[in-house]
Amino acid sequence: MNAPRLTDTTLRDGSHAMRHTFTRQHVRDIVTALDRAGVPVIEVTHGDGLAGSSLQYGFSLTPDLDLIAEAREAAERARIAALLLPGIGTRRELKAAVERGVQVLRIATQCTEADISEEHFKMAKDMGLETVGFLMMSHMRPPEFLAEQAALMESYGADCVYVVDSAGAMLPHDAAARVRALKAALRVQVGFHAHNNLGLGIGNTLAALEAGADQIDGCLRGLGAGAGNAATELLAAALDRLGVNPGLDVLALMDAAEYVVAPIMPFQPFPDRDAIIIGYAGVYSTFLLHARRVGEQLGIDPRAILIELGRRQTVAGQEDWILDVALELVRKREQSTEGLTLAEPVEANGSRKTVPGGADVG
Repeated sequence: MNAPRLTDTTLRDGSHAMRHTFTRQHVRDIVTALDRAGVPVIEVTHGDGLAGSSLQYGFSLTPDLDLIAEAREAAERARIAALLLPGIGTRRELKAAVERGVQVLRIATQCTEADISEEHFKMAKDMGLETVGFLMMSHMRPPEFLAEQAALMESYGADCVYVVDSAGAMLPHDAAARVRALKAALRVQVGFHAHNNLGLGIGNTLAALEAGADQIDGCLRGLGAGAGNAATELLAAALDRLGVNPGLDVLALMDAAEYVVAPIMPFQPFPDRDAIIIGYAGVYSTFLLHARRVGEQLGIDPRAILIELGRRQTVAGQEDWILDVALELVRKREQSTEGLTLAEPVEANGSRKTVPGGADVG
């Protein structure tokens, strides 16, 4: 296991949990603390990347370009990164972000759609940026398929390609197998980005490192979408205990989490029931509220809806499937009771009772 490069994404992935309300002072305080603790790369963007501030994804309290500029001014050693999702961010936003100080661009696509990132990598390279590819929802495809997608990103100019556990659905062997496949297929570096929906953010990251990952991500106090991310301060402590600390000040990161980030957090992300079902079903956390609303309307457990969506490998943009799945579940429920007669009473939970004097029909 080699000492990895760590990117802190508190000011990007944490934007989801903060409902995009980071201020310039928040950015200055967090970047200053991370920079002094030796974190080499700090990501600063709306949770959905450049141009993510919108009615669809949620408006930022402070324009993201202003936050990027504040981060660049506060950082003495760390490099400032931004996220871009093809279809949301464009050349215009990228050019403006570079003018404000972005040095590393992380380009994220669904793990099956690396081919839509080609022009974005070219743009970034033309602007002199370090480039990182993000294969989101990587749990949805086997290692060999991910390796093919990663190779496309490498051919477009990626300096590193990440296995991204967007739903927090992976187990340690899943993370290791995917990183190992990318390491065997690529000449560039490989990264791993963990979420904690099944409580495995740290464990999966360590498994990825054992499989050869060169770069990893964390958020202070785990502040991020869903059940949060692998906590930066915990990663630093674990790396130090393993003898592969890349130069992080463990105590300073503990203080940054406790005294800089914790006081501004609206809540502490952790694997509660909602977060667990997202990881268990393997779907985007954005599906949860829609499934809950439809489930209440139709009398269906929203968890059943999410599990079926996961079985169908639903991706972002297919939210219309939620109603379709719920209606199918209602039909199945109705069909399961159609054959019952008055002589076959039903328990409250839907199972058949044993008819007195007759055979067990349950």
